[in-house]
Amino acid sequence: MVLLFASMALARAAVPAQPASNPFVLSAAQKDKLLADWPQLERYRDENAAFSPPGKGDKRVVFMGDSITDIWRGRDFFPGKRYINRGISGQTTGQMLVRFRADVIALKPRVVVILAGTNDIADNKGPYSLQMIEDNLTSMAELARVNGIKVVLASITPVNDVYFPLTAGRPPQKIRALNAWIKAYARRQHFIYLDYYDALLGPHDMLKKDFSVDGIHPNPQGYAVMSPLAQRAIDKALADP
Repeated sequence: MVLLFASMALARAAVPAQPASNPFVLSAAQKDKLLADWPQLERYRDENAAFSPPGKGDKRVVFMGDSITDIWRGRDFFPGKRYINRGISGQTTGQMLVRFRADVIALKPRVVVILAGTNDIADNKGPYSLQMIEDNLTSMAELARVNGIKVVLASITPVNDVYFPLTAGRPPQKIRALNAWIKAYARRQHFIYLDYYDALLGPHDMLKKDFSVDGIHPNPQGYAVMSPLAQRAIDKALADP
């Protein structure tokens, strides 16, 4: 799925076309692989092992998330920055929490940017409540803090129904409710809140059509809106004593 959306984002950014089939349905082989390594710890194992400890003054940043992070090519949107992408397509906050130590803490970043929760809302891996999502986000943020990592918590991005009826599984009211909690929690804990939602929002509480090729994943125009917001949040986190 990652390759599909990456190619779509590059090749069809100017004129979005309707996908031929629903890419959100896992094949039997994908399901078997997922069951064998539910948090997908093997995905970045070799890359993580190749990283040396950060040097003095190294402002290492890790982006943790699902497919919206996974297909985000940092070299195109953060020129000159060596940000580390640890997104995995389709993941829920529970899966990210299990791999948080290996894919974030072990890399010893100065900042982690967490974008997670849309797949939980859609019940991708089974029924989830908002409380469960909040608990998992809290645990990741607390793990980061106790390990001296600055935390940026991003809002869930909106979706639209242009290609698939995505708002049925990701109702705007649930997204807004979770975002309200993330914003309030970040304020209480002195974390940085990163608001993608309002910047990407179009009519009827849906993702603006021009920002996506499938109704959920940003295209280059969408990432061009998100990138400076992320950079400002990172700069703010780095400047916070």
